[in-house]
Amino acid sequence: MPAITVDNVLALPRVGTPDPIASQARPVVSVTTAPKGYEGEGFPVRRAFAGVDLRALDPFIHMDQMGEVDYAPGEPKGTPWHPHRGFETVTYIIDGEFIHHDSNGGGGTITNGDTQWMTAGSGILHIETPPEHLVVSGGLFHGFQLWVNLPKANKLVAPRYQDIRGGQVSLLTSPDGGSLLRVIAGELDGHAGPGVTYTPITMVHATISPGASLTLPWRKDFNALAYVMAGKGTVGAKGRPIGLGQLAVFGDGDFVTLTADAKQDPSHPALDVLFLGGQPIREPVAMYGPFVMNTKAEVAQAFEDYQAGRLGSIPAAHADVRGEAS
Repeated sequence: MPAITVDNVLALPRVGTPDPIASQARPVVSVTTAPKGYEGEGFPVRRAFAGVDLRALDPFIHMDQMGEVDYAPGEPKGTPWHPHRGFETVTYIIDGEFIHHDSNGGGGTITNGDTQWMTAGSGILHIETPPEHLVVSGGLFHGFQLWVNLPKANKLVAPRYQDIRGGQVSLLTSPDGGSLLRVIAGELDGHAGPGVTYTPITMVHATISPGASLTLPWRKDFNALAYVMAGKGTVGAKGRPIGLGQLAVFGDGDFVTLTADAKQDPSHPALDVLFLGGQPIREPVAMYGPFVMNTKAEVAQAFEDYQAGRLGSIPAAHADVRGEAS
């Protein structure tokens, strides 16, 4: 799991240690296991938020862990052209490569540790595919796609695309140097990540060494989620077991805690966790397929606008790439 690594984690800035007297640990409200499924043209995913109340996830809507899968030659798959409106898609690639194109002119190739942040806003068409050389050769592929809701006031903002290189993320460590923290968006203990968001959030990829414990200060007005992408450990002050494909939802408080088991699987020598937090929007959510709006009427309007071609058109240079939107 390469993402972004460093030679000497002890040289990095360190997050502060919460005062155990003046602050309160966030309790673990639930631990759920993501069911497996398939997306797009058939690539395997884990539905990270399945079975969790949207009110606990707010402002997040949906998240898929894509892979981890080691493709044979000819097997890598992507998605066809498809529309979105009313939210932002965040694609974070840990291993492998993905190519993005959209009807607003955004796009590029993202690979180990890169993130593409697409604000669908008023409407956009896009496509995500593996590069041809990866289709031919096969290889390891692992990543995430997260959907971040937009408040009603920003549902119909102009689409935009952010290309966030892995080298741009803020790198931090824990007080004991036992964890590597990559701040992708928002801020952690005063250290800001490069992702620019309409909805205030924090997104951090943490690698926790075997036997190490990680305690992160967390904004009181944010919710707090921790998804295990590899490894095993315990979560919260009571040490609840957690492992690959499981999501912990925290209650109110000032900090979150995870501890890596001393013994890990040789194929994944550390505990890798995606921490997410955001300021809840607390607005009605009407979601169907690729649209996330506030009312069913707005979803119906999105479908009508898409069918009428008002969400954009496939650029001529890409019209023959993996078929047209249906």
